[in-house]
Amino acid sequence: MTTSPGAPPSYADTPTLLVKIFGKDRPGITAGLFETLAAFAVEVVDIEQLVTRGRITLCALVTAPGPAEDSGAAQGTASEGELRATVHGWAESMGLEAEIISGRGDNEPRGTGRSHVTVLGQPLTAGSTATIAASITATGGNIDRIFRLAKYPVTAVEFDVSGAETPMLRTALALEASKHGVDIAVVASGLQRRAQRLVVMDVDSTLIQDEVIELFAAHAGCEDEVAEVTARAMRGELDFEQSLHARVALLEGLDVSVVDKVRKDVRLTPGARTLVRTLKRLGYQVGIVSGGFTQVTDALQDELGLDFAAANTLEVVEGKLTGRVTGDIVDREGKARLLRRFASEAGVPLAQTVAIGDGANDLGMLNAAGLGVAFNAKPVVREAAHTAVNVPFLDTVLYLLGVTREEVEAADCTGEDEVAEDGGPVREGAEAGRPSGEG
Repeated sequence: MTTSPGAPPSYADTPTLLVKIFGKDRPGITAGLFETLAAFAVEVVDIEQLVTRGRITLCALVTAPGPAEDSGAAQGTASEGELRATVHGWAESMGLEAEIISGRGDNEPRGTGRSHVTVLGQPLTAGSTATIAASITATGGNIDRIFRLAKYPVTAVEFDVSGAETPMLRTALALEASKHGVDIAVVASGLQRRAQRLVVMDVDSTLIQDEVIELFAAHAGCEDEVAEVTARAMRGELDFEQSLHARVALLEGLDVSVVDKVRKDVRLTPGARTLVRTLKRLGYQVGIVSGGFTQVTDALQDELGLDFAAANTLEVVEGKLTGRVTGDIVDREGKARLLRRFASEAGVPLAQTVAIGDGANDLGMLNAAGLGVAFNAKPVVREAAHTAVNVPFLDTVLYLLGVTREEVEAADCTGEDEVAEDGGPVREGAEAGRPSGEG
């Protein structure tokens, strides 16, 4: 091994041994292997360990035994053959299998162009996994590591890939995602993934399951008319501002007391509380932008402890809705503008923002954000966003950020218990058909 002051060790021309251990996992295997190797004064170059369904695979890349300045005579004259015999003997005594491969130097350096590829499946099939792996190879990428992020409510797996540029990889895998019914997100690797972020969400059909204006319309007896206009606007067939004015006009004359009724009708999307709670614990800032109304979004901001909120405001005169809105309209361009404003106020670069939405009027902010996530979105939005999530659980967005289900649950176990307005525990997920504790 050659080393210069202040530089990392170089094992380029050093004889090395790859020691691989397989078998039934139990406490003490890792310690036992390295205690065995310690007798030969070897240096540890690399270690990897994986346990799957109680079976361990432990790999240690070490320097081959040879003369060592600070070792005893027995250590200094130990041979590779003695090391092999000793390791195999130890493994046999533990009921394990051992394989030892001679070589030179360290692992090959990873290629440039490093990405995290997150795959969500419900279920994740062998066929879709094979196709994804083949597509990565076809782009010139190499899969360096695979690990599971979550096993419920979806199976989430992350591939660490090198050798392919992120945009090219994203384009290739997006085609396979649509063919095989899985969701795939591709983000560049690097420190920015761990930096403080700002997450901004749409509200209607994203943070909540409802379209707020349709809840108002139900009280005005014009639900069908409003729903049709809403659907056309979300598909991009109508100008949002014109459609907003047309829909709000149908609410003229409603008593302002209906606002409280609508707030009670609002249903959070499964996983919404978990997403916001976990992001806040990670130190992220979280905001919402809505083509809906401040009469509802202000209450959501208070309930969830959000950092930012913006929406349209229904005009009220003498206790009645006038059928008009006041102030600037929050439309497609407005949402993108608000994302930039929130990022500036939060002190977060735009590249470190995440936007989540489902409709055509969300495309501005989805494209402006560092990562735009189409959540159960219309086809035109899925095609334009950086990635799409097509499962009904909003907290799956956490997996795109590299957060595992185990980390979410560990944080919930150590964090303060959340209490609903009725004094009982908050259980959004159980009400949506998810097992208790998964929300």
